[in-house]
Amino acid sequence: MEIPRIILDKAYSSYEVQLKQEVLSKELPKHIAVIMDGNRRYAREMLDGCTFEGHRLGKEKLHEVMHWCRELGIKYFTAYAFSTENFNREQDEVDYLMDLLKEALYEFGDDEEVHQYHVRIRVIGDRDMLPEHVIEAIDYAESKTAGYEDFTLNMAIAYGGRQDIVSAVRQIAQRVKDGELEVEDIDESVITSHISTSESPDPDMILRTSGELRISNFLLWQMAYSEFYFADVNWPEFRYIDFLRAIRTYQQRKRRYGA
Repeated sequence: MEIPRIILDKAYSSYEVQLKQEVLSKELPKHIAVIMDGNRRYAREMLDGCTFEGHRLGKEKLHEVMHWCRELGIKYFTAYAFSTENFNREQDEVDYLMDLLKEALYEFGDDEEVHQYHVRIRVIGDRDMLPEHVIEAIDYAESKTAGYEDFTLNMAIAYGGRQDIVSAVRQIAQRVKDGELEVEDIDESVITSHISTSESPDPDMILRTSGELRISNFLLWQMAYSEFYFADVNWPEFRYIDFLRAIRTYQQRKRRYGA
């Protein structure tokens, strides 16, 4: 006998409330980073191959997950929105994604929740690789939220972990060349201070959707002691209950940092 939908929805809602209470009763991660994977796969499986619609739903999910982080009190959220390797896709898809990113940035800049709860928007990545209209949108979102400190959303756009480290090394080398820094003084803290996320703590948890078990050149320096969680669900269908389960798994692990 099939269980009526209304009963399933009620049971789901009750479990979600219980799970949220359990998660809030324990120490929460300060910083969660997400590899938002599975938009195209979701489009193939659920949208008759409409890739662009899969990406649009992925953009909407980013707004939703930012809200979840803010609601739970997670102060830092980093989203892998577009990698340096993503430029290798078909040009029409890249163009569409650039337009979506522009749209998302303007929306964040004008978002009532962003301003009510003082969410700072920061973009990390190689801006030289981006079209002018996206750079203008970045400037808009960052300038509109520049004075906020309660929460931070880092959007990784035209980002690569190796590129991030190379950029830090170049900055440090220039300081040595200019006589501002001695080679002997270069240590982990110096490198960290030149990494793109230097204003945020390293991520406590890195979450990837779509079931793939790869890090895809994301936050290579920052993830040294991060906990990983791989969700077997595509990004557009990622639910609040999936998010809570990921955090609960993180809370159940013992973080020893090599001790």
